[in-house]
Amino acid sequence: MSDDSADERPVAASEAGEHEWPVELAGVTESVVTTLGPNERWNVAALGVRAPEGVGPATATTWGRTRTWRNFRERGEGYVQFTRDPVDFAEAALSVREEAEPVLESADAWVRCAVDRVADGEDGGTQWVEWELIPQDSEVERRVVPTTNRGRAAVVEATVAASRLDVPAYDRETLLDRLRYFESVVETAGSEREREAFRRVRELTDAEW
Repeated sequence: MSDDSADERPVAASEAGEHEWPVELAGVTESVVTTLGPNERWNVAALGVRAPEGVGPATATTWGRTRTWRNFRERGEGYVQFTRDPVDFAEAALSVREEAEPVLESADAWVRCAVDRVADGEDGGTQWVEWELIPQDSEVERRVVPTTNRGRAAVVEATVAASRLDVPAYDRETLLDRLRYFESVVETAGSEREREAFRRVRELTDAEW
């Protein structure tokens, strides 16, 4: 699993907007999104961006009545950011974090997107909404050479498992086993930054494993 990073080959602009993504999207790319809340501060959250199949816009799905869902609905836009910092990602995925400015210092690239609600439903008692992401503006802050880091990948997967611990549709013990495994990967293959990120995962998770 490769790190998400700025890429010199942008995706073609969608029919819905004339601006392009500054990175190459494939499958689901994990990102951080900031959205402006009613207190005029920018909420920081994790967001999976799904690449379009053929011609069309990228999409993302929000689960539950989250701050991102509320701010997408009320503000109609957000800043999608691509960061390699595992601590920023862990905090975005598992904590309530707000910033005065929309773009994180760790962002290698960002895209200001208008959002359009295109589908919604319910799965396992949880509301979901699918949004089209239409680029309005973007900037590459720094270009990097992509690397493969198992520790960072383990942090990303750990945040997914941790976020599902209280969802009835998922088996809690299975998720805890996954968290133990991901922690072992971080300990053996991660850098100190990934270890710090996993410490934050533990702090932000109401569970022992």
